[in-house]
Amino acid sequence: MTDPGHDVEIGAGTRVLVLGVGVAGRAAAEVTEELGGTAVTVDANGAADHRDVSEVDLGSFDVVMSSPGFPPHSDAVRACEAAGLPIWSEMEFAWRVRRPGIPWVLVTGTNGKTTTTQMVGAIAAAGGLDVRVCGNMGIPVIHAGREESDLVAVEIASLQLHFAHTISPHAAVCLNADDDHTDWHGSLEAYRADKAKVYQHVRVACVYPAADARVEAMVAEAEVVEGARAVGVTLGAPGPSQLGIVDGLLLDRAFVADRHRQAAELGEVSDLAHLVAGDVPPYLATNALAAAALCRAVGVPPEAVRDGLRGFRLDHHRSAWVRDLDGASYVDDSKATNAHAVEAAFGGRADRSVVWIAGGLAKGQTFDALVRAIAPRVRAAVVIGVDPDALLEPLATHAPEIPVVRIEPGEDVMRRAVIAARGLAHEGDTVLLSPACASMDQFRSYADRGEAFTAAVEAMDR
Repeated sequence: MTDPGHDVEIGAGTRVLVLGVGVAGRAAAEVTEELGGTAVTVDANGAADHRDVSEVDLGSFDVVMSSPGFPPHSDAVRACEAAGLPIWSEMEFAWRVRRPGIPWVLVTGTNGKTTTTQMVGAIAAAGGLDVRVCGNMGIPVIHAGREESDLVAVEIASLQLHFAHTISPHAAVCLNADDDHTDWHGSLEAYRADKAKVYQHVRVACVYPAADARVEAMVAEAEVVEGARAVGVTLGAPGPSQLGIVDGLLLDRAFVADRHRQAAELGEVSDLAHLVAGDVPPYLATNALAAAALCRAVGVPPEAVRDGLRGFRLDHHRSAWVRDLDGASYVDDSKATNAHAVEAAFGGRADRSVVWIAGGLAKGQTFDALVRAIAPRVRAAVVIGVDPDALLEPLATHAPEIPVVRIEPGEDVMRRAVIAARGLAHEGDTVLLSPACASMDQFRSYADRGEAFTAAVEAMDR
């Protein structure tokens, strides 16, 4: 396996250059110091310990921990590569300093990874495991991996997989690999290649959506530990080595003694009904099956899947109802930062017209296909963010009949957007914040954006 820095161990005397002073960077610096090494941190927007990477003596370092704020084409990363330094992502660093003997399971995908990772945590806990749920939520993975536990469940993004080299999880899943982060990766092909790295060196189970030929190909091409199996999840009847659904029952034909003739009942689709209004959407059932497969791969019993799903609650800012006002429902789906997530949000409210609040940082995405898909359901659109043309142009091209309000950046942008949306909504509509874009143009995070939406909606007078 390719192992940049194979002979580097974080310990006494090790010098680590940390690119980024966010959560990941601080965690890497803390653990480096804890293990007796020295960490120097540099921020993407200037220096923490130094003004610029060019002022750092790169030859004095043993390894670089690069945060997602530094894309591969950044000057800092290129300088480190030119200096011959091994570069690790936050996840690679976490794996190198982890507490040994504790299995990891990895969850990636353009959409659904947070929900699926949290489902893993709920199912594993229902099975009696002491589980650490981490990644882009909760405690930093660098710290989580060093704690005493039975299982580490990691949400891992393509940006964190790019500089990952030696992680060898017990099981992993890529839920989907649609267009996202092409500005960071450079191309859709490069983005998908990094997503595929989640399956490298898997020990037990490569879990994948059986209906997605692209992800199935990732599994087929992965270099895994001998004996690891491909395990598909399907919304239909499962075949051998699959999990699926028959007559509303969640069934496992992968982790049973005789998968050719046996199936274990894991629960029912209705165990998810408390999470949504109306029918359980396909993406949510797929997430549950993927989480069940990862947990079954580490020995969690079938009944724990049922109990875990029944007790599970969705993350905030994922199709979260805020309030009804003037006969319209206001829904916070701020976590939808790409086109695929927006389509899923629309799919969950098929019987309602939508006033769509969208926009932010487009991340190199194009939205023509999205607009064509959802246009029949959109009553009006309210566009926010610093990349408005990414949405305004496809709306004008593919849905010129839809009224569009552009909200200029500035103070109270979300309050102004909500006021505009309220003026466009009819009784029975949904006002849906589902931005399709990243949030960092005007908000600290997608959560901050969702909280601003919630606050603006709750402040509206009847």
